[in-house]
Amino acid sequence: MKQHKDGAYDYKQIDKLLHSPIRLSVMSLLASAEEAEFTYIRGEVGASDGNLTTHLRKLENEEYIEVEKIFRDRKPLTIYKITQKGIEALERYVEHLESLVKK
Repeated sequence: MKQHKDGAYDYKQIDKLLHSPIRLSVMSLLASAEEAEFTYIRGEVGASDGNLTTHLRKLENEEYIEVEKIFRDRKPLTIYKITQKGIEALERYVEHLESLVKK
């Protein structure tokens, strides 16, 4: 069996923030969209309001996403966008997983 000295399989190298299924789903969705409303994200991801809010806040605190609260037709809307930092983190995460599979 071939030994790898680079530590690529060390679980600490995986971005724990993105490794959550809900957060990874949100980030993937936002990477493919210019922006998304909370209700749209909730419907696509399938999480409850409270659970999704918690995950979105973690991504926002890490500056992977940004939030904008607006009114449209007198209704409050919460809009989320992925940041450049978030795009780069997602790309690193995917590249790392791909490298593990290719070894």
